[in-house]
Amino acid sequence: MSKEAVFTMKLEPELRDAFMAEAEASHRPASQVVRELMREFIERQQQAREYDAFLRAKVDAARVQIASGRVASSADVEARSAARRAALRARAGTADA
Repeated sequence: MSKEAVFTMKLEPELRDAFMAEAEASHRPASQVVRELMREFIERQQQAREYDAFLRAKVDAARVQIASGRVASSADVEARSAARRAALRARAGTADA
């Protein structure tokens, strides 16, 4: 990949010195470390946006279900879960705990 773009930034001298020392200690050019950090940042941001979109879709679907009356109370869910657990225990041959 061609590296023709130049990126200039201002930062505290202490931060620059510490960064340069750590890059040198890891036997890598500072520019390589910065590129890696940029790629990681981009990846995290993209994953966060994808998760937000996924979550929005789940919430929208739940709102549609609520609006259409397709909901169950907490007590109903607990009762169904208890019945399922009992059936699984009976199938497994264990006593109710």
